[in-house]
Parts: sequence; structure tokens; C-alpha cells
Amino acid sequence: MKYNALRALELLKLGTSNRHAIFREDQEAVISALIQLQRRILLVKKTGWGKSFVYFIATQLLREQGAGPTILISPLLALMRNQVEAAERMGLRASTINSTNETDWDAIKNKILNNEVDILLISPERLNNQTFLDTMLMPIAATISLLVVDEAHCISDWGHDFRPDYRLIERIIRNLPPNLRILATTATANERVIKDISAVLGDDNSIWRGNLNRPSLTLQTIPLPSQAERLAWLAEQLAALPGSGIIYTLTVRDALQVNDWLQNKGFKTAAYTGQTAAEQRPQLEQALLNNELKALVATMALGMGFDKPDLAFVIHYQTPGSVIAYYQQVGRAGRALNFAYGILLNGAEDTIITDFFIKSAFPSKDEVTLILGKLEQASASLSISELMAQLNLSKNRIENTTKLLALEFPAPLVKQGTKWQLTAARLSEGFWHRTERLTQLRQAEKEEMQHYARLPFGAHMPFLLAALDDAPANATPPSLAPLSTKVNPAIVQEALAFLRRTTLPIEPRKLWPSGVGLPDYGLRGKIPPSRLAQTGLALCVWSDAGWGGLVKNGRYQDQCFSDELVSACVDMFKKWQPKPMPTWVTAIPSLRNPNLVPDFARKLALLLDLPFHPALIKTTHTQEQKSMTNSIQKALNLDGSLQISSILPGPVLLIDDIVHSRWTMTLAAWLLRHHGSGEVWPLALSLAQMETDE
Repeated sequence: MKYNALRALELLKLGTSNRHAIFREDQEAVISALIQLQRRILLVKKTGWGKSFVYFIATQLLREQGAGPTILISPLLALMRNQVEAAERMGLRASTINSTNETDWDAIKNKILNNEVDILLISPERLNNQTFLDTMLMPIAATISLLVVDEAHCISDWGHDFRPDYRLIERIIRNLPPNLRILATTATANERVIKDISAVLGDDNSIWRGNLNRPSLTLQTIPLPSQAERLAWLAEQLAALPGSGIIYTLTVRDALQVNDWLQNKGFKTAAYTGQTAAEQRPQLEQALLNNELKALVATMALGMGFDKPDLAFVIHYQTPGSVIAYYQQVGRAGRALNFAYGILLNGAEDTIITDFFIKSAFPSKDEVTLILGKLEQASASLSISELMAQLNLSKNRIENTTKLLALEFPAPLVKQGTKWQLTAARLSEGFWHRTERLTQLRQAEKEEMQHYARLPFGAHMPFLLAALDDAPANATPPSLAPLSTKVNPAIVQEALAFLRRTTLPIEPRKLWPSGVGLPDYGLRGKIPPSRLAQTGLALCVWSDAGWGGLVKNGRYQDQCFSDELVSACVDMFKKWQPKPMPTWVTAIPSLRNPNLVPDFARKLALLLDLPFHPALIKTTHTQEQKSMTNSIQKALNLDGSLQISSILPGPVLLIDDIVHSRWTMTLAAWLLRHHGSGEVWPLALSLAQMETDE
């Protein structure tokens, strides 16, 4: 294949919508190498350098000379959407196969087989789908002209955002023609990651690496331990910051809470998380691109590859678990601006959240032994629900463990339809060596990030470059003055009041546990509407920055809940005004703490001027719900343990302290309604901090 320099430049101008555009250092050389030498290339360049132009221009030049299509492996839907739009601006016919466009798959398949797709974008998980491999990839495998692995650091066990399905890329490469052009791109790879990626690419690969300094970014860290302080800081500083940006949080709950606070303060913001509906995501991305929003408050769901060249700031509400992950996220800012801020607000809860993520990333030996043991004992394959019914492991833990084991080679288990079964293979010790190594790495990364958070102003970019094995001397001094580290005490008090005003819904369960039901009660399947609880309310999340600390102290230290919590629940109830209004109050009983919740319910009933009646009886000792780690186990733990003594007529307010899984409220509501009560309105002091499989 021949490289056409004039056509390449023409395509660059078309893709950038800039008739004066010229190639950046190494861009043209990499395109030429791909076209002429069919090299396997690892391209490590800073965010905003223009890595996508390399593979889009190379694809168009190859297609114009009669070569086959490009396959682009890309990790996130937001990134895919940007890439499809950018490819189409350059005249490429781009299609994507992902979880949101299943109705289009047949049409796309026909286009692929008819050579009407220039570039096909897929997620790494698609490589684990045998139907896709058999019907779409393998029929065109011999004609593929270029394989692009975007965000290639995910290949590496050492990469900051390791995606297990990226391990499949190595197997795919082995089965494709040895002279296939392969381009792996990333902005965040240190020497260890580069070594891992090079091993996957195979022999005869070349590495193109550039200076990772971002002169437009002014980086700063501000320690604000309490959430109220950080909310107050955001409210003050966001009004003064020019342009629009992204505010990153570590959890979905924090993203929703920060967004609610900022909207409450009059800012045009929106939340963007893994729970955001697929059809809403492009709208939110476009709103930020159009500067219709001051900020998107996002989790890492809006991470790699989201491209808004004039993004003026990236603020982290909490500290990420890795310096390299931080560089990736903060690098969204200042791509086409001379000046932009990257601000890190580190809080007291950061390490707790990061430790949770580290602990839950890989299964323990006990978990693997339990799952493999149950599959070995079973006369047939087992579904996730069937495993949940037999094991006190969360749904997420079972799903994560089975997936990781299935990616081993050879795999000790395989998925057949919706069920898992054992193979003849045994799990190798290499699995545990890798798990231990990655866990140690993530702990080291956490400590490194905590070190970053303590750096003085001006020392941040050199630190990031050193972490990426680039020369710290390449860093340029900050261009902007540091932002204020002080917070207005009045706004802090307002933020604390906001945190205490937040209430959370308790949604009713509508089905008994899948496949097992509650055998002692003879309950299975769908819960009739006449036996359902209504949607209730919880005052807070366990141990959170609002009321959560008081709830925790009341349960474990004081052995009673304070009058302040009673008053807060009265206020919540009066604002709630459920209809039909409850005419009496009852409480979830406990043999372990027989007075704790009933005493609280009595105080609440007195202030609401309603009678309290102990309608429910706990008949058997059960384990604490928090010790049950999946939904089915939590339900079975309650089976046969509650009875009705007597009830009062009319709608009832049902009180509990902590909602772990909603099964206790669900069963109590069924019993109350079955014995003749009116509507049941759940009210709880708190929701459990981590609901693992709700």
C-alpha cells in the first residue's frame, strides 16, 4: 500500500474542520508506517494529542486503495459515540455493535458482510460473544486491514483500568493473519504497562512515545475532609470559574447528591453515572458540548475518550484510586484552551471507598472454592440465581468470580446459555499470582495517590509525569493562580442542612426470591398488588455525612435513637404526606434488640398523634441481615421468622432502623395486609451503605 501525503493532510483538515490544520509531531509518521510497513505500533501520547486522527486517516487511505475494514476495540459507549461522529466527519462509514443498539445488529451484520462498513467499533466484551465471533468477525477476518485497540492500557494486568475482557485480545490477535496492521493507543502507560502491551502485540512492534506534559493544566489539591465543606467549596468556586467542566465522584450516590446540591444552588448541572439510561447519555454529553450545562457530575462512566476540547475545568470531589487514572480523567480539561483547572478535593471517606473497590475487585480463594464446589456437586449446570440460593455470596461476587474464571485459559468453567458448568480444566496457580500482584499494585497506587493529594501547589504535574515514567523536567509551571482553599462557614452550615434534608425512597419488592420463594410461608412468584408495601422513605444512608452518623451512634453506642432523629423523621413524614394517611404505627420486631426500634416507633407515633400497636412478633432467632451477602440469602434468612399478633384497621406506618435488602419490609407488609390492614407505608432511619445486589 502507498502513503499519499496530500490526501492524508486533506483528510486531517476535513476531520478537524480546519483548513489550516497541520499534523502534530509523529502523527503523519505513524500513519505512514501503518500504511506502508504494516507495523504493529503502540502509540503513547498525551490526551488531546490526536490519536484518533491516526487511525481514522489510516483507515480512509487503506479503504481508498481497496483494503478491508478496520476493527476498533473501544471500552466505553460515550467514547464510541464520539468516535463514530468523528469518523463520519471524515467520510468513513462507521458502525458499532453494542448493548444499546441490539435492534440494528442484523442490518449492521449485512453491511459488514457486503463490505459496506469502513470501521466497526466494538467493546472488548463483544470478543467473548461466540455469536458475534462466528457470524460477524470470522467471515471478514482475512480481509481486516487494521485492528485498533483504543485505551490499550486496559490490556495490561498493571493498567489502571484493567478490563478482564481485554485479555481476549491476545487470543484474537493469535488467530488473525500475522501481517495484520495493529495499532494500540493510550495516554496512560508507564514502563510496566508498555511492556505488557508489547508482549500482547507480538514480535516486530514499535513504540512511539511522546512528552505527556499538559502545559494548559493548572493542578491543585485542596484537603476538605467533610462532605459539607466540599459542597460549600463547589457552590462558591463554580460560580467564579469560567466555562464548563466535569465534576468526578467515586460513587453513583455521591454523583446524585452533589448534582442535587448544585441544582439546589441554582447551577445548571446533570448527573452522569452507570445508572443513567442509555438514551439519556448522548443528550447529556451533547448538552455539555454545547455549553448548556455548567458541569456534568459524573462517575468514571464518563471517562476515557470523552472529547470536549474547550473543557475549562475538571474537579474531583474525591480522590481516585490511582495517579494514572487521575491523569486520564483530569486530562479531559484544556485540550484546546491555553488555561484550564484540574482540582482535587480529597475527603475523609476517600480511602474507605477505594479500599472497598480494591477488596471487591478479585475473588478470594474461599469464594472460588465455594462456587466450584457447588458446581461440582450439582447434577446439572447452575444459574447465578441458583448459586445465590445455595451460597452466602453476593450476586456481584458470584458474577465477577464466574466471569474471571471463564476468562482463564484453559477455563475451569464455561457458560451455557444462562447457566454455568465445570470443565475438565483446573484453575492454575497463575490466577492467584496475578490476583495477589494486582491487589498489591492497587494498594501501592492508592498510597501514591494519597501522596499526590498532599503535594504543594506547583508540584503536581512533575509528580504525574514521574508516575508515567516521563521526565518530570518536562513539566511546565502552572499558568493560573491557585483557587481559594477556604470555605464560607455559612454555606457549610447550609450544606449540612441540605445533607440532612435528603431522603431516599424505599421501593417495594414485587417478586419473591427467584426460583426458591419463601417455602415456610408457601410464597413464590409475583406478589399480588393487594399485598405489596407502598413506596416508603428512609431518612439517610448509614453513617453518611447527614444523619447517618447519629443513626450509627444510636444503634451501637447509645442503644437508643436520639430525639433529634425522632424530630427529623416527624419533619420528613409531614413533608411526605402519604395518601391514604396512616392511622396507626407499628415496628419491625427483634429478639436481639427488642426495645430499640419499638421505643423509637412509640416516640414517633406520639409526636404524630397516632396510636402505636406491636402487630408483628419475631418468633425465631435469625442471623443479622447485614451478615447475608445476597438478596436470596437475606430473604431465606427471614423465612418463617415473623408472625402477626393482632392488627388495627386502616393504613399503617411500618418503622425499622436500617433497610439492608427490603425483604424485611416486604414480608412484614405482606403479613400485615394478608391479615387485614390497610396500605403499609415503610419508614426507616437509614439505608445500608452498600446494597450489593439490589
